[in-house]
Amino acid sequence: MNWDDLRFLVTLGREGTLAATARRLAVDQTTVARRLRALEEGLGTALFERDEGLWRPTAVGARVLERAARIEEDVAGITRLAEAGAGAVGGVVRITAVSALIGEWLVPRLPGLYARHPELRVDLVASNDNLNVARREADIAIRLARPASGDFLIRKLAGVGFALYGAARGDLAVSAGDWVAYNEDLDHTPEMRRLHAMLGEGRIRLRSNSLRGLVRAVAGGIGHGLLPCFVADADPGLVRLSGAEPILYRELWMLIHPDARPLARVAATADWLVERFDEAAAGFAGRAPSPRNAPP
Repeated sequence: MNWDDLRFLVTLGREGTLAATARRLAVDQTTVARRLRALEEGLGTALFERDEGLWRPTAVGARVLERAARIEEDVAGITRLAEAGAGAVGGVVRITAVSALIGEWLVPRLPGLYARHPELRVDLVASNDNLNVARREADIAIRLARPASGDFLIRKLAGVGFALYGAARGDLAVSAGDWVAYNEDLDHTPEMRRLHAMLGEGRIRLRSNSLRGLVRAVAGGIGHGLLPCFVADADPGLVRLSGAEPILYRELWMLIHPDARPLARVAATADWLVERFDEAAAGFAGRAPSPRNAPP
């Protein structure tokens, strides 16, 4: 059995299709099918079966997947131990966070990190998905919820305030009952639950999974929005409608696998992130007075 074939096995088990597995591993679908077939032939049993376009593990396949996933994490841990011995702050550090945080806040500050550590390279993954830091899909994850389980080093980075915003342009007639919101797959988030509680007889005129899209929609007069203050307060096209104090708070957390924290590149980046979030604490909390706030 080729041990590298296990990488194809666990990725297919995670992704569910040949196409998604091929994209994740940067190979073509034929390679994925060939490696899976070689593994099944080597083990003498079928590990997956097709079901309405999805590849689902057989009973034996499910047990093999469980063992293979542990091997994958052990290999990642061995790699981290070797890298930790090098000690130099260089190489690639992979950070995942929601797209708004990366595009609106993190990227503009990265020149300071590069100036401090010229040999460092950063790979940013803008995603709401919980990429697995144990499998090295990310070295550092920044999330708007503390994980309920998992072996992580966890640190609170900031409290994030949310407030109600409308268009700053006075010539745009916006009904008080018109709103913009995230797509329905994010209705479980605290800000969307709060919005639905306030909706009453109002209507959602636009849904999007893009925070930047929602900000532009509010600025254009499509509807009002419940938005994070660290983004909305800095936008000249918006005005805060709900007063100086945010109406909702969430917490921003940094997650690192214990094996990754000793790596010089990860430790240096994590320390830099903590410094930047400490500096920006007031802006994230949304308590700072804004001259563009609407009068009460």
